[in-house]
Amino acid sequence: MKSALVINGPNLNLLGQREPGIYGSLSLAELEEQCRAWGRGLELDVECRQSNHEGMLLDWLHAARCSFIVLNGGAYSHTSVALRDAVAGISVPVFEVHLSNVFAREEFRHHSHLSPVSRGVICGLGPLGYRLALQAGAELCL
Repeated sequence: MKSALVINGPNLNLLGQREPGIYGSLSLAELEEQCRAWGRGLELDVECRQSNHEGMLLDWLHAARCSFIVLNGGAYSHTSVALRDAVAGISVPVFEVHLSNVFAREEFRHHSHLSPVSRGVICGLGPLGYRLALQAGAELCL
């Protein structure tokens, strides 16, 4: 079966608690279950991971053996050259996702180091962004 890895970065473990007006009321566990269900509908095996530690995200990217990756780098999207270099350095296509519309927020969020090295970028659509990224990966990368 074809597979996708969904990686969520720092503070996404607080989904449903942290600023629900921005990030929504869905918990990370609920979002991950939705991703796995969407994957089943696309005949994809979806594995979900989350870490607040940059090095762990890098290790997961380096070790990925899947058809494509859906990555919400959280704040590291805007600050981490190391995360950018990891995405650029792997052959697995990466789709960058953000729950909120980063362009309608603080100016420092308007730039992502990941966007130029990602296969596609989806932001501002809440959990639907993950579904669309999984669908895009299933259609474009398999």
